Amino acid sequence: MKALSCPACGAPIAPDETRCPYCQRYLQPEPDPEREPQQHAGLSTYGSRANAFTYQRRMEPNEGAFSLSVPYGWQIEGGILRADLMHQIIDAQSIEAKLDFTVKRDAAGSVLIRWCPEVKYCDVRTSPAGMMGFFPPGSNYQGMVVCPLMSAREFLIQTVFPWAHPETSQVEVVGQASEPSLAQNYQRRMAALGIPTQFSYDGGTVTFTYAERGTRFKEKAYAVIENMGLMAGGMWSNKDTVLLRAPEDELEAWEPVLHHILESVKISHEWLAREIVNQEFLSRSFLNAQRASQARDRRMLEIQQQLQQLDQQIVEHRQRTNAEIHNDAYLALMDQEEYINPYTDEPETGSNQWEHRWVNADGDEFYTDNEDHDPNTPSLLNRSDWKRTPIRPRFPDSEGV
Repeated sequence: MKALSCPACGAPIAPDETRCPYCQRYLQPEPDPEREPQQHAGLSTYGSRANAFTYQRRMEPNEGAFSLSVPYGWQIEGGILRADLMHQIIDAQSIEAKLDFTVKRDAAGSVLIRWCPEVKYCDVRTSPAGMMGFFPPGSNYQGMVVCPLMSAREFLIQTVFPWAHPETSQVEVVGQASEPSLAQNYQRRMAALGIPTQFSYDGGTVTFTYAERGTRFKEKAYAVIENMGLMAGGMWSNKDTVLLRAPEDELEAWEPVLHHILESVKISHEWLAREIVNQEFLSRSFLNAQRASQARDRRMLEIQQQLQQLDQQIVEHRQRTNAEIHNDAYLALMDQEEYINPYTDEPETGSNQWEHRWVNADGDEFYTDNEDHDPNTPSLLNRSDWKRTPIRPRFPDSEGV
């Protein structure tokens, strides 16, 4: 048997370990290149949308911040990024964790979804220093980039696309739209986590076509802009900034798959509790190291308990209120549906592009348009614990369920 070792510290690890017991690094399992083509042969064809598709739940590799459904054989790249607090000053830009993360079909990224990092900006036009020209656009103000407030669509066109694609040509904006549902969805998620969203928000999408390294691509970009306003000194930032791309004539066929990857993200409560606490303490310029460590542990436990309670409250709230209307509008935009997981009896989001959906005890998903496709058949996926997932009943029909 081949000995396994941690790629970070070299310590010996058991084959089923998900986290190194010595350096605490999360271990990311990689797909088996010999097993999977046989296991899934004939079920998923690429190019046009397949009538059956299988996903594997994988973990964000750097900190285990979240898990998500990734098509078998696809690659992941990047993850959570942090400032080096040992060698730079704490400022508004360095308090929060950043995320630059990609799920792609192949090494070239012919089909991909990319989460872009949040950046904090400052609109100083109404401040005395700004009006006197001390901080021109592009300069640094307390760690923030000085820049006039933009709409989500302006930000995607002027900032995100040039940053993500520095080597493109023949760039054309072929579509753009304001999408209030993106901003509403972001606010609902933050409210569910107990994070106040008393600021103003703008959501938008922009669709590009371009040439990159000899290939024509089509890309749909999403973003939400949070404007904290004059009370925060003109601070604003981008939230939920995501890019979806495929070859120019294939994006529509791949969108259901990419949307499902996007909506399948499940944040680790342990990681989120730790991140919230880190931000609270960093924003106060660090308290005494020993006191901070003790208080951080207590606060993390409290937040974990609150998150568990909020999960239950979210389920009950969705069944009791008319938020179904807004929720269904967002699901339709993302080609998604809500199902009931037969293992947990809790709702979860999945693709609405196939007639039938199955899950197993590991959280893997199987989709098919063929009613005769039973993944429990030994010759299909070599597992016998697949269960169908029914669509979640809607309010008011679900009242009392």
